[in-house]
Amino acid sequence: MIRTGTSLRRTGVAALLAAALIAPLAACGGDGGDGGDGGDGGKDVELTVLAAASLQDVFRTAGKRYEKENPGTRLKFSFAGSQELAAQVNQGAPADVLVTADTKTMDDLGGETGKPTVIAANRLVIAVGKGNPEQVGGLPDLDDTELKVVLAAPEVPVGRYSREVLKRQGVEVEPVSQEANVRAVLSKVALGEADAGIVYATDAATATDRTEAVEIPDRQNAVASYPAATLNGSRDKDASDAFVKWLASADARKILTDAGFQKP
Repeated sequence: MIRTGTSLRRTGVAALLAAALIAPLAACGGDGGDGGDGGDGGKDVELTVLAAASLQDVFRTAGKRYEKENPGTRLKFSFAGSQELAAQVNQGAPADVLVTADTKTMDDLGGETGKPTVIAANRLVIAVGKGNPEQVGGLPDLDDTELKVVLAAPEVPVGRYSREVLKRQGVEVEPVSQEANVRAVLSKVALGEADAGIVYATDAATATDRTEAVEIPDRQNAVASYPAATLNGSRDKDASDAFVKWLASADARKILTDAGFQKP
């Protein structure tokens, strides 16, 4: 009987030790955590994507498609002017992928990114109020001192493109305000705080209930390129590289062109 009691006690101690060892392992496999199992048996991943403001509508659509095709991957977008995104990268903000509205901003980051891939292009238009009350017909009309014109700031890609096309046409514009991104320019026109502003064609298409787009001829226009790259500080470079590669795929390109972007 004594032996039986000792055996039972030893068995009980062994069981407790086994439970103590198993508990921490079970705690590591949370539901939907960064280290958990995804729907396809792989690990869950959350990627933070810094993207130019002009991509916010199309990337939300593209993001849903990517997440559906890649169970376990969640995309978290942060949209702003490309110059603001670059500043965040230089300041060490935690992020995985960067997509800018120009190659200059991406190139200026130097060793902060992997090799960029251009995924789309865009062109400029003049945004005016619904019905074009000031009868703006093209770039030369913007030098009217009575016209309230708003531009993006010079360090913003669309602001730099705008000044380039105006300079080539010999048009001098004193903007009533200089905005931090293209959506802010469009908003000023949509709210009636400006008579005209230069924006991307894709942005103008998002506010057709309050604005109209005056086309700028190709010979006067500028082409905006959108490069995407994995950031060297990414927490998961394999997953980041996979997303950047997908952005250059035929499926992603169709989503972009359906939204009015041009092929690179």
